[in-house]
Amino acid sequence: MARYAYDRLTALDNSFLILERPSAYMHVASTLVLEAGPLAKPDGGIDADAIKNRVASALHLIPRYRQKLAYVPFTSQPVWVDDDHFNLDYHIRHSALPHPGSDDQLKRLSARIMQQHLDRGRPLWEMWIVEGLSGGRFAIVSKVHHCMIDGVSGMDLLKILLSAFPENEVGEIPQFIPRPAPSGVELLMDETSRWMRLPYDTARDVGSFLRAAQNTRREIFTRARAVAETLGASLSTASATPINADIGPHRRFDWHVMDVAEVKLVRKGLGGSLNDIVLTVVTGAVRRFLQRRFVDPNRIDFRVLAPVSVRHEDERGSLGNRVSAWVVDLPVGEEDPRRQLELISKTTAELKASRRAVGAEVLTQVAEWTPSTLLSLAGRNMTRLLPFNMVVTNVPGPQFPMYMLGAKLIDTFPHVPLMDNLGLGIALLSYNGKLCWGFNADYDLVPDLSAFVRAIRESFEELRRLSQAAMAAQASALPAEAPADAPAETLAEPRAVPEPGAGLGALIGDRPGAVAAAAAVAPVEAEPAAAPRRTKKAAGAATRGNGTVLHS
Repeated sequence: MARYAYDRLTALDNSFLILERPSAYMHVASTLVLEAGPLAKPDGGIDADAIKNRVASALHLIPRYRQKLAYVPFTSQPVWVDDDHFNLDYHIRHSALPHPGSDDQLKRLSARIMQQHLDRGRPLWEMWIVEGLSGGRFAIVSKVHHCMIDGVSGMDLLKILLSAFPENEVGEIPQFIPRPAPSGVELLMDETSRWMRLPYDTARDVGSFLRAAQNTRREIFTRARAVAETLGASLSTASATPINADIGPHRRFDWHVMDVAEVKLVRKGLGGSLNDIVLTVVTGAVRRFLQRRFVDPNRIDFRVLAPVSVRHEDERGSLGNRVSAWVVDLPVGEEDPRRQLELISKTTAELKASRRAVGAEVLTQVAEWTPSTLLSLAGRNMTRLLPFNMVVTNVPGPQFPMYMLGAKLIDTFPHVPLMDNLGLGIALLSYNGKLCWGFNADYDLVPDLSAFVRAIRESFEELRRLSQAAMAAQASALPAEAPADAPAETLAEPRAVPEPGAGLGALIGDRPGAVAAAAAVAPVEAEPAAAPRRTKKAAGAATRGNGTVLHS
Protein backbone atom coordinates (compact mmCIF):
# COMPACT_ATOMS: atom_id res chain seq x y z
CA MET A 1 0.00 0.00 0.00
CA ALA A 2 1.31 3.48 -0.87
CA ARG A 3 2.74 5.58 1.97
CA TYR A 4 1.15 8.70 0.55
CA ALA A 5 -2.18 9.84 -0.88
CA TYR A 6 -3.17 12.26 -3.63
CA ASP A 7 -5.80 12.76 -6.34
CA ARG A 8 -4.98 13.67 -9.92
CA LEU A 9 -6.95 16.50 -11.54
CA THR A 10 -8.77 15.56 -14.73
CA ALA A 11 -7.99 17.46 -17.93
CA LEU A 12 -11.32 19.23 -17.57
CA ASP A 13 -10.58 20.36 -14.00
CA ASN A 14 -7.05 21.38 -15.03
CA SER A 15 -8.41 23.48 -17.89
CA PHE A 16 -9.93 25.92 -15.40
CA LEU A 17 -6.54 26.49 -13.86
CA ILE A 18 -5.09 27.02 -17.33
CA LEU A 19 -7.78 29.52 -18.34
CA GLU A 20 -7.15 31.73 -15.33
CA ARG A 21 -5.48 35.10 -16.02
CA PRO A 22 -4.62 38.13 -13.88
CA SER A 23 -7.81 39.76 -15.22
CA ALA A 24 -9.86 36.57 -15.42
CA TYR A 25 -10.37 34.50 -12.29
CA MET A 26 -11.89 31.02 -12.61
CA HIS A 27 -13.83 30.56 -9.40
CA VAL A 28 -17.60 30.09 -9.28
CA ALA A 29 -19.44 31.95 -6.57
CA SER A 30 -22.81 32.79 -5.12
CA THR A 31 -24.34 35.37 -2.82
CA LEU A 32 -26.79 33.85 -0.37
CA VAL A 33 -29.24 36.15 1.42
CA LEU A 34 -30.66 34.79 4.70
CA GLU A 35 -32.91 35.88 7.54
CA ALA A 36 -30.89 36.44 10.70
CA GLY A 37 -33.29 34.37 12.83
CA PRO A 38 -31.56 32.64 15.76
CA LEU A 39 -28.14 33.74 14.51
CA ALA A 40 -28.90 37.38 15.40
CA LYS A 41 -26.91 38.70 18.35
CA PRO A 42 -28.23 41.24 20.90
CA ASP A 43 -25.95 43.95 19.47
CA GLY A 44 -27.43 43.47 15.99
CA GLY A 45 -24.56 41.38 14.63
CA ILE A 46 -24.45 37.77 13.41
CA ASP A 47 -23.03 34.78 15.26
CA ALA A 48 -20.24 34.09 12.77
CA ASP A 49 -18.53 31.64 15.14
CA ALA A 50 -21.59 29.37 15.04
CA ILE A 51 -21.49 29.36 11.23
CA LYS A 52 -17.77 28.58 11.27
CA ASN A 53 -18.37 25.65 13.63
CA ARG A 54 -21.17 24.40 11.38
CA VAL A 55 -18.82 24.40 8.39
CA ALA A 56 -16.09 22.71 10.45
CA SER A 57 -18.50 19.92 11.40
CA ALA A 58 -19.21 19.19 7.71
CA LEU A 59 -15.69 19.35 6.26
CA HIS A 60 -15.09 15.63 6.70
CA LEU A 61 -17.87 15.11 4.12
CA ILE A 62 -16.08 17.31 1.56
CA PRO A 63 -12.37 16.42 1.90
CA ARG A 64 -11.44 18.53 -1.15
CA TYR A 65 -12.01 21.60 1.03
CA ARG A 66 -8.90 20.64 3.05
CA GLN A 67 -6.68 19.86 0.07
CA LYS A 68 -4.33 22.08 -1.90
CA LEU A 69 -2.56 21.87 -5.24
CA ALA A 70 0.79 20.19 -5.87
CA TYR A 71 2.48 19.61 -9.22
CA VAL A 72 4.27 16.69 -10.88
CA PRO A 73 7.85 17.77 -11.71
CA PHE A 74 8.60 18.54 -15.38
CA THR A 75 4.97 17.96 -16.48
CA SER A 76 2.98 20.75 -14.77
CA GLN A 77 0.28 18.15 -14.03
CA PRO A 78 -1.63 19.30 -10.90
CA VAL A 79 -2.75 16.94 -8.14
CA TRP A 80 -4.65 17.34 -4.87
CA VAL A 81 -2.84 16.67 -1.58
CA ASP A 82 -3.99 17.20 2.00
CA ASP A 83 -3.05 20.59 3.45
CA ASP A 84 -1.01 19.80 6.56
CA HIS A 85 -1.32 23.46 7.70
CA PHE A 86 -5.05 23.83 7.13
CA ASN A 87 -6.52 26.82 8.99
CA LEU A 88 -10.28 27.34 8.81
CA ASP A 89 -9.95 30.95 9.99
CA TYR A 90 -8.29 31.80 6.68
CA HIS A 91 -11.26 30.52 4.67
CA ILE A 92 -14.16 31.82 6.80
CA ARG A 93 -14.14 35.64 6.66
CA HIS A 94 -16.36 38.05 8.61
CA SER A 95 -17.37 41.44 7.18
CA ALA A 96 -20.18 43.97 7.50
CA LEU A 97 -22.07 46.64 5.61
CA PRO A 98 -22.76 50.04 7.22
CA HIS A 99 -26.14 49.43 8.87
CA PRO A 100 -28.73 49.44 7.37
CA GLY A 101 -26.98 47.99 4.35
CA SER A 102 -28.85 48.06 1.05
CA ASP A 103 -28.99 45.42 -1.69
CA ASP A 104 -26.96 47.74 -3.95
CA GLN A 105 -24.20 47.89 -1.34
CA LEU A 106 -24.24 44.11 -1.06
CA LYS A 107 -23.96 43.79 -4.85
CA ARG A 108 -20.88 46.06 -4.88
CA LEU A 109 -19.27 44.18 -1.99
CA SER A 110 -20.00 40.83 -3.67
CA ALA A 111 -18.33 42.02 -6.88
CA ARG A 112 -15.20 43.11 -4.98
CA ILE A 113 -14.99 39.82 -3.09
CA MET A 114 -15.44 37.83 -6.28
CA GLN A 115 -12.83 39.72 -8.30
CA GLN A 116 -10.06 38.74 -5.86
CA HIS A 117 -8.08 35.65 -6.89
CA LEU A 118 -7.90 32.64 -4.61
CA ASP A 119 -4.52 31.75 -3.10
CA ARG A 120 -3.24 28.66 -4.96
CA GLY A 121 -1.03 27.75 -2.02
CA ARG A 122 -4.13 26.96 0.06
CA PRO A 123 -7.40 25.07 -0.45
CA LEU A 124 -9.19 26.98 -3.20
CA TRP A 125 -12.30 28.33 -1.45
CA GLU A 126 -13.51 31.16 0.76
CA MET A 127 -16.74 32.00 2.56
CA TRP A 128 -17.55 35.57 3.59
CA ILE A 129 -20.20 36.24 6.27
CA VAL A 130 -21.63 39.73 5.71
CA GLU A 131 -23.79 41.27 8.44
CA GLY A 132 -25.51 44.67 8.57
CA LEU A 133 -28.00 44.03 5.76
CA SER A 134 -31.34 45.83 6.15
CA GLY A 135 -34.55 44.02 7.08
CA GLY A 136 -32.95 41.71 9.65
CA ARG A 137 -30.97 39.85 7.00
CA PHE A 138 -27.36 38.84 6.42
CA ALA A 139 -25.46 37.36 3.49
CA ILE A 140 -22.91 34.65 2.80
CA VAL A 141 -20.66 35.13 -0.24
CA SER A 142 -19.14 31.80 -1.24
CA LYS A 143 -16.37 31.35 -3.82
CA VAL A 144 -14.88 28.03 -4.94
CA HIS A 145 -12.42 27.48 -7.77
CA HIS A 146 -13.99 25.92 -10.85
CA CYS A 147 -11.32 23.20 -10.86
CA MET A 148 -13.03 21.84 -7.71
CA ILE A 149 -16.72 21.93 -8.60
CA ASP A 150 -19.27 22.49 -11.35
CA GLY A 151 -22.79 23.78 -10.83
CA VAL A 152 -24.35 20.42 -9.97
CA SER A 153 -21.66 19.31 -7.52
CA GLY A 154 -21.84 22.82 -6.05
CA MET A 155 -25.50 22.30 -5.25
CA ASP A 156 -24.66 18.98 -3.62
CA LEU A 157 -22.29 20.97 -1.42
CA LEU A 158 -25.03 23.48 -0.54
CA LYS A 159 -27.22 20.63 0.67
CA ILE A 160 -24.42 19.44 2.95
CA LEU A 161 -23.88 22.85 4.59
CA LEU A 162 -27.57 23.76 4.89
CA SER A 163 -30.50 21.87 6.37
CA ALA A 164 -34.07 21.32 5.24
CA PHE A 165 -35.24 21.90 8.81
CA PRO A 166 -34.82 25.01 11.02
CA GLU A 167 -32.65 23.19 13.50
CA ASN A 168 -29.81 25.16 15.08
CA GLU A 169 -27.55 22.47 16.52
CA VAL A 170 -23.89 22.19 15.52
CA GLY A 171 -22.70 18.65 15.07
CA GLU A 172 -19.50 17.13 16.39
CA ILE A 173 -16.31 18.44 14.77
CA PRO A 174 -14.13 15.43 13.84
CA GLN A 175 -10.39 15.75 14.20
CA PHE A 176 -8.55 16.31 10.91
CA ILE A 177 -5.42 14.20 10.40
CA PRO A 178 -3.83 15.05 7.01
CA ARG A 179 -2.58 12.16 4.94
CA PRO A 180 1.11 12.20 3.96
CA ALA A 181 1.77 13.95 0.65
CA PRO A 182 4.03 12.36 -1.99
CA SER A 183 7.43 13.79 -2.79
CA GLY A 184 8.24 15.20 -6.22
CA VAL A 185 10.11 12.00 -7.12
CA GLU A 186 7.15 9.83 -6.12
CA LEU A 187 4.76 11.96 -8.16
CA LEU A 188 7.04 11.72 -11.19
CA MET A 189 7.31 7.94 -10.88
CA ASP A 190 3.53 7.56 -10.62
CA GLU A 191 2.95 9.81 -13.65
CA THR A 192 5.50 7.85 -15.69
CA SER A 193 3.75 4.62 -14.73
CA ARG A 194 0.40 6.09 -15.77
CA TRP A 195 1.70 6.97 -19.23
CA MET A 196 3.14 3.47 -19.63
CA ARG A 197 -0.30 1.98 -18.82
CA LEU A 198 -2.12 4.35 -21.16
CA PRO A 199 -2.23 2.05 -24.24
CA TYR A 200 -3.63 -0.80 -22.14
CA ASP A 201 -6.18 1.46 -20.39
CA THR A 202 -7.27 2.88 -23.74
CA ALA A 203 -7.80 -0.57 -25.24
CA ARG A 204 -9.73 -1.64 -22.14
CA ASP A 205 -12.01 1.42 -22.32
CA VAL A 206 -12.67 0.83 -26.02
CA GLY A 207 -13.47 -2.80 -25.30
CA SER A 208 -15.90 -1.81 -22.53
CA PHE A 209 -17.61 0.62 -24.88
CA LEU A 210 -17.97 -2.01 -27.61
CA ARG A 211 -19.43 -4.50 -25.16
CA ALA A 212 -21.84 -1.96 -23.63
CA ALA A 213 -23.12 -0.46 -26.88
CA GLN A 214 -26.39 -2.08 -27.92
CA ASN A 215 -25.74 -1.13 -31.52
CA THR A 216 -21.99 -0.62 -31.82
CA ARG A 217 -22.00 0.55 -35.40
CA ARG A 218 -24.75 3.11 -34.82
CA GLU A 219 -23.20 4.36 -31.56
CA ILE A 220 -19.79 4.85 -33.15
CA PHE A 221 -21.37 6.73 -36.04
CA THR A 222 -23.43 8.88 -33.64
CA ARG A 223 -20.40 9.81 -31.56
CA ALA A 224 -18.26 10.55 -34.60
CA ARG A 225 -20.96 12.79 -36.03
CA ALA A 226 -21.38 14.56 -32.68
CA VAL A 227 -17.61 15.19 -32.49
CA ALA A 228 -17.58 16.55 -36.05
CA GLU A 229 -20.50 18.86 -35.33
CA THR A 230 -18.90 20.03 -32.08
CA LEU A 231 -15.60 20.77 -33.81
CA GLY A 232 -17.42 22.59 -36.58
CA ALA A 233 -19.23 24.80 -34.08
CA SER A 234 -16.02 25.38 -32.12
CA LEU A 235 -13.97 26.44 -35.14
CA SER A 236 -16.36 29.22 -36.18
CA THR A 237 -16.07 32.54 -34.38
CA ALA A 238 -18.99 34.61 -33.14
CA SER A 239 -19.72 38.19 -34.21
CA ALA A 240 -17.98 41.09 -32.49
CA THR A 241 -20.26 42.93 -30.06
CA PRO A 242 -19.76 45.69 -27.45
CA ILE A 243 -19.51 43.06 -24.69
CA ASN A 244 -16.82 40.99 -26.44
CA ALA A 245 -13.44 42.64 -25.93
CA ASP A 246 -10.46 42.52 -23.57
CA ILE A 247 -11.64 42.47 -19.97
CA GLY A 248 -10.07 44.11 -16.95
CA PRO A 249 -9.72 42.88 -13.34
CA HIS A 250 -12.80 44.63 -11.93
CA ARG A 251 -16.41 43.43 -11.91
CA ARG A 252 -20.01 44.54 -11.54
CA PHE A 253 -22.58 42.15 -10.09
CA ASP A 254 -26.37 42.41 -10.24
CA TRP A 255 -29.34 40.10 -9.78
CA HIS A 256 -33.03 39.58 -10.48
CA VAL A 257 -35.70 37.21 -9.12
CA MET A 258 -38.57 35.61 -11.05
CA ASP A 259 -41.41 33.41 -9.87
CA VAL A 260 -40.97 29.92 -11.36
CA ALA A 261 -44.76 29.54 -11.48
CA GLU A 262 -45.01 32.61 -13.75
CA VAL A 263 -42.30 31.24 -16.03
CA LYS A 264 -44.21 27.97 -16.30
CA LEU A 265 -47.41 29.87 -17.16
CA VAL A 266 -45.54 31.55 -20.03
CA ARG A 267 -44.39 28.13 -21.19
CA LYS A 268 -47.96 26.83 -20.97
CA GLY A 269 -49.28 29.65 -23.14
CA LEU A 270 -46.49 29.78 -25.74
CA GLY A 271 -45.01 26.29 -25.72
CA GLY A 272 -41.36 25.32 -25.52
CA SER A 273 -39.45 24.14 -22.47
CA LEU A 274 -38.59 26.17 -19.40
CA ASN A 275 -35.05 26.47 -20.72
CA ASP A 276 -36.33 27.69 -24.07
CA ILE A 277 -38.27 30.41 -22.24
CA VAL A 278 -35.12 31.45 -20.37
CA LEU A 279 -33.10 31.67 -23.58
CA THR A 280 -35.90 33.63 -25.26
CA VAL A 281 -35.88 36.13 -22.39
CA VAL A 282 -32.11 36.48 -22.84
CA THR A 283 -32.60 36.93 -26.60
CA GLY A 284 -35.04 39.79 -26.11
CA ALA A 285 -32.76 41.42 -23.54
CA VAL A 286 -29.68 41.17 -25.77
CA ARG A 287 -31.63 42.66 -28.68
CA ARG A 288 -32.73 45.62 -26.55
CA PHE A 289 -29.23 46.05 -25.14
CA LEU A 290 -27.58 46.07 -28.57
CA GLN A 291 -30.07 48.64 -29.83
CA ARG A 292 -29.36 50.77 -26.77
CA ARG A 293 -25.68 50.63 -27.77
CA PHE A 294 -26.63 51.68 -31.36
CA VAL A 295 -25.76 48.23 -32.77
CA ASP A 296 -28.02 46.72 -35.43
CA PRO A 297 -28.98 43.24 -34.08
CA ASN A 298 -29.85 42.10 -37.62
CA ARG A 299 -26.12 42.14 -38.42
CA ILE A 300 -25.11 40.11 -35.37
CA ASP A 301 -24.61 36.34 -35.15
CA PHE A 302 -25.02 36.02 -31.38
CA ARG A 303 -24.31 32.71 -29.65
CA VAL A 304 -24.38 31.56 -26.04
CA LEU A 305 -22.56 28.70 -24.37
CA ALA A 306 -25.00 26.48 -22.47
CA PRO A 307 -23.28 24.02 -20.12
CA VAL A 308 -24.92 20.59 -19.92
CA SER A 309 -24.44 18.20 -17.03
CA VAL A 310 -23.16 14.71 -17.96
CA ARG A 311 -22.96 13.61 -14.33
CA HIS A 312 -24.36 10.11 -13.82
CA GLU A 313 -26.48 9.20 -10.82
CA ASP A 314 -23.64 7.23 -9.24
CA GLU A 315 -21.50 10.40 -9.41
CA ARG A 316 -23.94 12.58 -7.46
CA GLY A 317 -22.35 14.09 -4.36
CA SER A 318 -18.83 13.95 -5.80
CA LEU A 319 -16.83 17.09 -6.53
CA GLY A 320 -14.99 17.92 -9.75
CA ASN A 321 -16.44 18.78 -13.15
CA ARG A 322 -18.77 16.53 -15.15
CA VAL A 323 -20.13 18.94 -17.71
CA SER A 324 -20.28 19.29 -21.47
CA ALA A 325 -21.70 22.21 -23.44
CA TRP A 326 -23.83 23.37 -26.34
CA VAL A 327 -23.34 26.50 -28.41
CA VAL A 328 -26.82 27.91 -29.07
CA ASP A 329 -27.62 30.58 -31.68
CA LEU A 330 -29.90 33.30 -30.30
CA PRO A 331 -32.09 34.94 -32.98
CA VAL A 332 -31.45 38.51 -31.82
CA GLY A 333 -32.26 39.79 -35.31
CA GLU A 334 -35.85 38.55 -34.98
CA GLU A 335 -38.26 41.16 -33.58
CA ASP A 336 -41.23 38.92 -32.75
CA PRO A 337 -40.77 37.14 -29.36
CA ARG A 338 -42.99 34.26 -30.48
CA ARG A 339 -40.83 33.68 -33.51
CA GLN A 340 -37.73 33.91 -31.28
CA LEU A 341 -39.15 31.14 -29.08
CA GLU A 342 -39.99 28.97 -32.09
CA LEU A 343 -36.46 29.28 -33.48
CA ILE A 344 -34.84 28.56 -30.12
CA SER A 345 -37.09 25.54 -29.49
CA LYS A 346 -36.16 24.18 -32.91
CA THR A 347 -32.44 24.74 -32.27
CA THR A 348 -32.43 23.08 -28.84
CA ALA A 349 -34.44 20.13 -30.17
CA GLU A 350 -31.88 19.66 -32.95
CA LEU A 351 -29.00 19.89 -30.48
CA LYS A 352 -30.61 17.29 -28.27
CA ALA A 353 -31.27 14.98 -31.21
CA SER A 354 -27.71 15.36 -32.53
CA ARG A 355 -26.25 14.52 -29.10
CA ARG A 356 -23.84 17.43 -29.45
CA ALA A 357 -23.06 17.20 -25.73
CA VAL A 358 -21.70 13.68 -26.34
CA GLY A 359 -19.26 15.10 -28.87
CA ALA A 360 -17.93 17.61 -26.39
CA GLU A 361 -17.63 14.89 -23.75
CA VAL A 362 -15.64 12.68 -26.14
CA LEU A 363 -13.24 15.55 -26.84
CA THR A 364 -12.86 16.07 -23.11
CA GLN A 365 -11.98 12.40 -22.66
CA VAL A 366 -9.40 12.66 -25.44
CA ALA A 367 -7.83 15.56 -23.55
CA GLU A 368 -6.95 13.11 -20.75
CA TRP A 369 -4.26 11.75 -23.09
CA THR A 370 -2.81 15.22 -23.73
CA PRO A 371 0.17 16.41 -21.65
CA SER A 372 -0.61 19.33 -19.34
CA THR A 373 2.01 21.53 -21.02
CA LEU A 374 0.26 21.18 -24.39
CA LEU A 375 -3.09 21.95 -22.79
CA SER A 376 -1.56 25.10 -21.32
CA LEU A 377 -0.33 26.25 -24.74
CA ALA A 378 -3.78 25.66 -26.24
CA GLY A 379 -5.50 27.43 -23.36
CA ARG A 380 -3.37 30.55 -23.74
CA ASN A 381 -4.53 31.04 -27.32
CA MET A 382 -8.06 29.68 -27.51
CA THR A 383 -9.89 32.51 -25.72
CA ARG A 384 -9.16 34.84 -28.65
CA LEU A 385 -11.20 32.60 -30.97
CA LEU A 386 -14.24 31.87 -28.81
CA PRO A 387 -17.24 30.60 -30.84
CA PHE A 388 -19.74 32.25 -28.48
CA ASN A 389 -20.53 35.70 -27.08
CA MET A 390 -21.89 34.87 -23.64
CA VAL A 391 -22.31 32.07 -21.11
CA VAL A 392 -25.82 31.27 -19.86
CA THR A 393 -25.97 28.52 -17.24
CA ASN A 394 -28.91 27.40 -15.13
CA VAL A 395 -28.59 25.03 -12.17
CA PRO A 396 -31.58 23.33 -10.51
CA GLY A 397 -31.77 23.84 -6.77
CA PRO A 398 -33.98 22.52 -3.96
CA GLN A 399 -37.64 23.49 -4.23
CA PHE A 400 -38.17 23.79 -0.49
CA PRO A 401 -36.77 26.16 2.17
CA MET A 402 -33.22 25.60 3.42
CA TYR A 403 -31.70 26.80 6.70
CA MET A 404 -28.30 27.65 8.14
CA LEU A 405 -28.61 26.88 11.88
CA GLY A 406 -32.22 28.01 11.81
CA ALA A 407 -31.58 31.07 9.62
CA LYS A 408 -33.81 30.71 6.55
CA LEU A 409 -32.23 31.05 3.11
CA ILE A 410 -34.24 33.68 1.20
CA ASP A 411 -32.42 33.93 -2.14
CA THR A 412 -29.21 32.62 -3.68
CA PHE A 413 -27.68 34.44 -6.64
CA PRO A 414 -25.10 32.44 -8.66
CA HIS A 415 -22.03 33.94 -10.25
CA VAL A 416 -20.32 32.65 -13.40
CA PRO A 417 -16.68 33.69 -14.07
CA LEU A 418 -15.66 35.65 -17.16
CA MET A 419 -12.90 34.78 -19.62
CA ASP A 420 -10.98 36.92 -22.08
CA ASN A 421 -13.36 38.54 -24.57
CA LEU A 422 -16.43 37.69 -22.49
CA GLY A 423 -17.64 40.85 -20.77
CA LEU A 424 -20.97 39.52 -19.48
CA GLY A 425 -22.12 36.18 -18.10
CA ILE A 426 -25.48 34.97 -16.77
CA ALA A 427 -26.09 32.25 -14.20
CA LEU A 428 -29.48 31.09 -12.92
CA LEU A 429 -30.45 28.92 -9.97
CA SER A 430 -33.95 27.75 -9.08
CA TYR A 431 -34.73 27.66 -5.38
CA ASN A 432 -37.98 27.27 -3.43
CA GLY A 433 -40.24 28.43 -6.27
CA LYS A 434 -37.94 31.25 -7.40
CA LEU A 435 -35.66 31.62 -10.39
CA CYS A 436 -32.65 33.63 -9.18
CA TRP A 437 -30.61 35.37 -11.90
CA GLY A 438 -27.01 36.46 -11.32
CA PHE A 439 -25.29 38.84 -13.78
CA ASN A 440 -21.50 39.19 -13.75
CA ALA A 441 -19.92 41.87 -15.98
CA ASP A 442 -16.63 43.56 -16.63
CA TYR A 443 -16.64 46.91 -14.83
CA ASP A 444 -15.64 49.00 -17.86
CA LEU A 445 -17.13 47.02 -20.76
CA VAL A 446 -20.61 46.96 -19.22
CA PRO A 447 -21.00 50.07 -17.02
CA ASP A 448 -24.73 49.94 -17.78
CA LEU A 449 -25.31 46.46 -16.33
CA SER A 450 -28.48 47.70 -14.59
CA ALA A 451 -29.89 48.54 -18.05
CA PHE A 452 -29.33 44.93 -19.16
CA VAL A 453 -31.13 43.64 -16.05
CA ARG A 454 -33.99 46.01 -16.85
CA ALA A 455 -34.03 44.60 -20.39
CA ILE A 456 -34.38 41.10 -18.91
CA ARG A 457 -37.48 42.26 -16.99
CA GLU A 458 -38.95 43.93 -20.08
CA SER A 459 -38.30 40.88 -22.24
CA PHE A 460 -40.04 38.57 -19.79
CA GLU A 461 -43.00 40.94 -19.36
CA GLU A 462 -43.50 40.95 -23.12
CA LEU A 463 -43.54 37.16 -23.19
CA ARG A 464 -45.94 37.09 -20.25
CA ARG A 465 -48.41 39.41 -22.02
CA LEU A 466 -48.25 37.31 -25.18
CA SER A 467 -48.82 34.15 -23.15
CA GLN A 468 -51.85 35.62 -21.38
CA ALA A 469 -53.30 36.69 -24.72
CA ALA A 470 -52.69 33.23 -26.19
CA MET A 471 -54.39 31.47 -23.27
CA ALA A 472 -57.29 33.91 -23.35
CA ALA A 473 -57.77 33.29 -27.08
CA GLN A 474 -57.58 29.57 -26.50
CA ALA A 475 -60.17 29.76 -23.71
CA SER A 476 -62.55 31.77 -25.89
CA ALA A 477 -62.26 29.14 -28.62
CA LEU A 478 -63.51 26.39 -26.31
CA PRO A 479 -67.18 25.38 -26.84
CA ALA A 480 -69.75 26.64 -24.36
CA GLU A 481 -70.91 24.24 -21.65
CA ALA A 482 -73.69 21.94 -22.78
CA PRO A 483 -77.03 21.99 -20.93
CA ALA A 484 -77.18 19.67 -17.95
CA ASP A 485 -79.73 17.44 -19.71
CA ALA A 486 -77.70 17.06 -22.89
CA PRO A 487 -76.70 13.48 -23.79
CA ALA A 488 -73.16 12.69 -22.68
CA GLU A 489 -72.11 11.64 -26.16
CA THR A 490 -72.86 15.12 -27.56
CA LEU A 491 -70.48 16.93 -25.19
CA ALA A 492 -67.49 18.32 -27.09
CA GLU A 493 -64.04 17.45 -25.82
CA PRO A 494 -62.16 20.61 -24.71
CA ARG A 495 -59.09 21.36 -26.77
CA ALA A 496 -55.92 20.31 -24.92
CA VAL A 497 -53.08 22.72 -24.28
CA PRO A 498 -50.12 21.73 -26.48
CA GLU A 499 -47.32 19.88 -24.75
CA PRO A 500 -44.11 21.90 -24.28
CA GLY A 501 -41.55 21.38 -27.03
CA ALA A 502 -38.15 19.82 -26.62
CA GLY A 503 -35.74 21.91 -24.57
CA LEU A 504 -32.11 22.19 -23.62
CA GLY A 505 -32.19 18.93 -21.75
CA ALA A 506 -29.78 19.29 -18.84
CA LEU A 507 -29.15 23.03 -19.44
CA ILE A 508 -30.92 24.97 -16.44
CA GLY A 509 -22.51 26.72 -12.97
CA ASP A 510 -14.06 23.95 -16.57
CA ARG A 511 -12.24 21.87 -21.68
CA PRO A 512 -9.31 22.18 -23.78
CA GLY A 513 -9.83 24.32 -26.88
CA ALA A 514 -13.31 25.72 -27.31
CA VAL A 515 -14.69 22.80 -25.30
CA ALA A 516 -12.59 23.84 -22.29
CA ALA A 517 -13.89 27.39 -22.40
CA ALA A 518 -17.35 25.99 -22.81
CA ALA A 519 -17.42 24.65 -19.31
CA ALA A 520 -16.43 27.83 -17.52
CA VAL A 521 -19.87 27.87 -16.05
CA ALA A 522 -22.12 25.83 -14.08
CA PRO A 523 -24.38 23.31 -15.94
CA VAL A 524 -28.14 23.24 -16.18
CA GLU A 525 -30.98 20.84 -16.14
CA ALA A 526 -34.39 20.99 -17.69
CA GLU A 527 -36.76 21.52 -14.76
CA PRO A 528 -36.33 22.26 -11.07
CA ALA A 529 -37.14 19.23 -9.00
CA ALA A 530 -40.51 19.18 -7.25
CA ALA A 531 -40.53 19.90 -3.55
CA PRO A 532 -40.18 16.65 -1.59
CA ARG A 533 -42.56 15.62 1.14
CA ARG A 534 -41.29 17.31 4.28
CA THR A 535 -40.36 14.22 6.25
CA LYS A 536 -37.31 14.01 8.42
CA LYS A 537 -36.06 11.05 6.38
CA ALA A 538 -36.38 12.89 3.06
CA ALA A 539 -34.75 16.02 4.40
CA GLY A 540 -31.91 14.04 5.87
CA ALA A 541 -31.17 12.56 2.47
CA ALA A 542 -31.17 16.01 0.94
CA THR A 543 -28.76 17.45 3.46
CA ARG A 544 -26.33 14.61 2.90
CA GLY A 545 -25.83 15.85 -0.64
CA ASN A 546 -26.53 12.55 -2.33
CA GLY A 547 -28.90 14.09 -4.84
CA THR A 548 -28.37 17.05 -7.08
CA VAL A 549 -26.28 20.12 -6.44
CA LEU A 550 -24.27 23.43 -5.09
CA HIS A 551 -21.10 26.13 -10.31
CA SER A 552 -18.24 28.60 -14.26
